Amino acid sequence: MTQLSIIIAQSVTGAVLTIIALLLVAALIGYLTTWYYAKSVYTPVIKGLEDDKADLIKQVEGLKEDIKKLNEKIEVLNQDISRLEKVISEKDKQLAAKDSEISDLKNQKK
Repeated sequence: MTQLSIIIAQSVTGAVLTIIALLLVAALIGYLTTWYYAKSVYTPVIKGLEDDKADLIKQVEGLKEDIKKLNEKIEVLNQDISRLEKVISEKDKQLAAKDSEISDLKNQKK
């Protein structure tokens, strides 16, 4: 068995295969090292960003509810404005009628 490995190591093909195998092992070690390093560095960052995202989503939902409440309030206020405009127009009509009565009374005195 050892003689076979010695013969393989002495040939060019054996040397090429050995180099390729060592390069593959080195690449695997480099890949795994990088993956574990990136996982350890970026996992806390990702968790922090996810927490921030969850907080922002809650804020957006709260703001949407605020918008809904404010739109309802605007609708009520617009109805009040319409009602008050009708009251004002009625008062204007009454005022115009009173002004015409006053004018008629002034004209009768003369």
